[in-house]
Amino acid sequence: MEAMISNLGMLELAIGLILAGCGIGAGLALIAGIGPGIGEGNAVAKALEAIGRQPECKGDVTTTMIMGCAIAETTGLYGLVIGILLIFVAPGLFVDLLMRTIG
Repeated sequence: MEAMISNLGMLELAIGLILAGCGIGAGLALIAGIGPGIGEGNAVAKALEAIGRQPECKGDVTTTMIMGCAIAETTGLYGLVIGILLIFVAPGLFVDLLMRTIG
């Protein structure tokens, strides 16, 4: 009886570690949204400086800035997708794998 209780405690601990790892990983993945925000802010600031110095090239600078911001934003979106997967999908997969492993 005590061995069964001990095994149940170990199973709960393993599931807790899986959930904690997924939560920490999701939090770290969502930190990836900070970089694109800073980068896009810098890009817009430099574009405004360039337009202020040479107003006639406004169209070219704006187009290039928007393209660069769109590319930079994909990093944040990838981090968001990974975070959502780690929160909603991965725990179920890992717990299912654990249950199949221990029989």
